[in-house]
Amino acid sequence: MHDHERPPKAMPQVGSLDELTGLIAGRTGVYVRWSLGPAADLPSVSSRDDLTGIAMPGLSASALDVEPWWGERPLRLWIARRLYDYAHLPAAKDRRVRPWLLHGTQIGRGPDNEPLLTDVVPVAWVGRSVIDEAARDVEAQPGGWGPLDRTPHRV
Repeated sequence: MHDHERPPKAMPQVGSLDELTGLIAGRTGVYVRWSLGPAADLPSVSSRDDLTGIAMPGLSASALDVEPWWGERPLRLWIARRLYDYAHLPAAKDRRVRPWLLHGTQIGRGPDNEPLLTDVVPVAWVGRSVIDEAARDVEAQPGGWGPLDRTPHRV
């Protein structure tokens, strides 16, 4: 592990969706990852494909960069949606799984087309209250939407 990949002793925590929006505004290259955190992830900097068990060459994460087609819509709603998509992971995988922000170098893409990152630099934890706010914002939208839950179901 490179020195710049080591997690800080006490990583700060973002406590509100507005605080997270302010942190992201005007920046690029910030990702969110749902896991046990940098201490668990950085020793190997590899994710595993749940379906096949194959080790991938980087940490899977979701980009928080706004796509051009989003236009002038609120950044807060963009971020809320990006967080909401994976908010089911603590219940589906491990209750200790939580979101954290990071920078990294994209090395490839995973099976869900998610970025795979190396040269990871942890930024901050995302607090539970932020996820609750994101859920309220997304669920208040007129269209129906749900998290990208892949809980196994028999057909």
